[in-house]
Amino acid sequence: METFPKIISVDDHTVEPPHVWRDRLPSKYKDTGPRIVRAPLKEMTFLGGKFAPVMGAPGDDGPIGDWWVYEDLHRPLTRLDTAVGYDRDEIKLEVITYEQMRPGSFSVPERLADMDVNHVQSALCFPTFPRFCGQTFTEAGDRELGLLGVRAYNDWMVEEWCGPDARGRLIPLTLVPLWDARLAAAEVRRNAARGVRAVAFSEIPPHLGLPSIHTDDWDPFLEACDETGTVIAMHIGSSSRMPSTSADAPPAVGSTITFANCCFSMVDWLMSGKFERFPRLKIMYAEGQIGWIPYILERANVVWEENRGWGGVADKVLRPPSELFAEHVFGCFFDDAFGLKNLDAIGVGNVLYETDYPHSDSTWPKSREVGEAQMGHLAPDVVDRIVRGNAIDLLGLTPDGLWEGPGSAA
Repeated sequence: METFPKIISVDDHTVEPPHVWRDRLPSKYKDTGPRIVRAPLKEMTFLGGKFAPVMGAPGDDGPIGDWWVYEDLHRPLTRLDTAVGYDRDEIKLEVITYEQMRPGSFSVPERLADMDVNHVQSALCFPTFPRFCGQTFTEAGDRELGLLGVRAYNDWMVEEWCGPDARGRLIPLTLVPLWDARLAAAEVRRNAARGVRAVAFSEIPPHLGLPSIHTDDWDPFLEACDETGTVIAMHIGSSSRMPSTSADAPPAVGSTITFANCCFSMVDWLMSGKFERFPRLKIMYAEGQIGWIPYILERANVVWEENRGWGGVADKVLRPPSELFAEHVFGCFFDDAFGLKNLDAIGVGNVLYETDYPHSDSTWPKSREVGEAQMGHLAPDVVDRIVRGNAIDLLGLTPDGLWEGPGSAA
């Protein structure tokens, strides 16, 4: 391509600096709130979609890493959290320290520099320690501390990560207390008041021990999102259960079928009736890719047309699922040539681009080259919509593709 639009990535990640909760929680939580401890690794496995690290005691043998410690949780920083800049064959499941990761993972100036290298103008970032929708705080025992932890993260996200130094190029994505839909609604409105237009949510809440979206339990939260125009962003793995086939399946199996959770989740939403009840609601699937979408829409339409009488949806899903998809759902991809060849069956307005920085799947620093190679058959105006235009509309950015919130300096 002669020109390629500046990218707005709707799925990057931040590795939270050590001070996020230390500086924002009351002093009484100093010893129980999230904090960084440097310690050796005793053992670590990642099989059957389950990540299981064990922290060693001071003086024990084993590689040294930085660990987030929170109540009874010990979670290390790993090379998979921040793999950019390393050869693919060097990326292994190992613990690391902050000094061993690319500074753009956790520092705003270096992040902007790495975005420049990658032809990226703006980026929406998912969390690391809280996990993709704040499961860490949902699973904690102290609900008061958990709520403070969620709010502290959101304040850091809006005021610091997306603050003046970011110059409007970093787009805030906030968390909610998933254990209480009314508290979640209040947090959506608190952040919407300061310009936030995206909130993280679980692709399959029952995997977290939470109600499904087929119940009315989530309605206060959904109403707040509908009312404020807040997009519900669901990342693969936000149900704390990556797809796998057996307990001993190697990570390569799960990595190949990561889209499956998004597939299951999207069918849930299309058959839930929520889009009829909340007509302004928008949802997006980060890192889910898009090539699988056409068949699912075809099958969902057939089921709705032929089986809705006994399928439990006749009274709540009043239009073909493909129509609901076109109005409410967005698929996100970073490398999906097949999906782009079938774009007409998905919809130009329902596709968003991402770079997945700094994860091992990231196309950094060649996201532009990947996009040019896979979108070369598309008209320039279509490429512009996919790479930035759709994200501008969905996330309420300025025409120039920047976030304009309090103190953003956009």
